[in-house]
Amino acid sequence: FEIFNNFDEAAREALAKKLKMLDRLGIQELAILFDDMHPDTPDLARTQAQIVDWVKANTSAGKLSVCPTYYSDDPVLDRVFGQRPADYLETLGAELDREVRIFWTGEEVCSREVSPGHLKRVSKLLGRKPLLWDNYPVNDGDRMSRHLHLRGFTGRPAGNAAYLAGHAINPALQPVLTTIPAITLAECYRQGPDYQYGQAFLHAAREVLGLELAGQLHKDLLTLQDTGLARISDEKKQALMHTYDAFDHPAAHEILRWLAGDYQVTDEMVATQ
Repeated sequence: FEIFNNFDEAAREALAKKLKMLDRLGIQELAILFDDMHPDTPDLARTQAQIVDWVKANTSAGKLSVCPTYYSDDPVLDRVFGQRPADYLETLGAELDREVRIFWTGEEVCSREVSPGHLKRVSKLLGRKPLLWDNYPVNDGDRMSRHLHLRGFTGRPAGNAAYLAGHAINPALQPVLTTIPAITLAECYRQGPDYQYGQAFLHAAREVLGLELAGQLHKDLLTLQDTGLARISDEKKQALMHTYDAFDHPAAHEILRWLAGDYQVTDEMVATQ
């Protein structure tokens, strides 16, 4: 953790041991993640690029991706982790091997919209097309874990494909339910200007859940995604638990666990990860 602050011989030995273990597993892609760490080293971008070069020389993985410490324009990163160095992205992009992909979340950590214009600007800074790390439908924070992120993707026009090296999503804590918005993203790119996020949700929900459970989820969408646990009355919560207990489906079980508070994430839990 925060190995870039002191990439000495001991750190290299520890990292080499992990890389050998991953090689034995036969991995083909490897991600080096410098995100959500406190940088305390001069020349941060060059140091991180040198570490990635070292990893590239010591792994059998054919594809490497890197998440920068400052992976968004969002000023919240500067507030939490300290002011980003001047020309951080430009330097990182210039120093990294051109085959290495660089993660980017957009104008915000959890971007409401990602536009071709924004991606063009970031591509120029990085010297390559970014690999979009989309923070939807993730719900692993204190506030977000009180909501189920189920709706279809919006604000990601199919035209973005021309300016991206790839589009990855950060999934929600509910592994079955999260496949519903994931399917809509694929539909967004496939349908282009004909995409409708509401219809895409319905089609995906029926594919994952079947007709009856999908209809029930659609009926409760406003409560589950927008109202959230903190504002659902005990009476309404009991009614929802009774409703979804009637379905023998993994997604219904996830909703029941969520209603019971089993997926609640606290700030303390995040801080001690």
